[in-house]
Amino acid sequence: MPMSPEIYAAYVLATVILILMPGPIVTLVIANSLAYGTRTGVNSALGARVGNAVLAAGGAFGLAALLGLLADVFDIIRYIGAAYLIYLGVKAWRAKPETLDGTAPMKSKKAVWGQGFIVAITNPKTLLFYAAFFPQFIDPTMPAAPQLALLAVTFVVIATTLDCCYALLAGRLRNYFRDAKRAVIRNRITGALLIGTGIGMALARR
Repeated sequence: MPMSPEIYAAYVLATVILILMPGPIVTLVIANSLAYGTRTGVNSALGARVGNAVLAAGGAFGLAALLGLLADVFDIIRYIGAAYLIYLGVKAWRAKPETLDGTAPMKSKKAVWGQGFIVAITNPKTLLFYAAFFPQFIDPTMPAAPQLALLAVTFVVIATTLDCCYALLAGRLRNYFRDAKRAVIRNRITGALLIGTGIGMALARR
């Protein structure tokens, strides 16, 4: 193992705790699961984690330093991601209620995967988080590169697993909103989650 088992165990625990705190990706996964079902939520999670893998690799190997020099670009990217979430929220809020009888249109796997990827990659604050988080668990007496690779892969695996759990739970709750009257509530919840997260992302400070 490229790092101390004790340090790795502490890292896994810290990662689980951090990922259980809902953010833009979890919000998107829950919203899509409520609106379209567990499979759609899982696809959102998978797309987001590909984006997160890119950011994790960048944070682990120093790209955060470059991004830190480009503060204006940082804000622009963040605002794009926030605007996209708000757009999805408004669209969900205004959507025509559909009963869950098997006739409701489903989003394509590619489209949902792309949503997750965009939300993840347009949150460069995550890159800075990785750059600050990973070094706390690096053993200076051992080679850094293998440790960083292990930390990045572990983070993505844990995040994907927990996000899929969120999708499963939200997908089960979806059955409660099967009739047309409750479908309106489902759309409002989905829209509110996305709009609220987008606003929070836009207002977040570096």
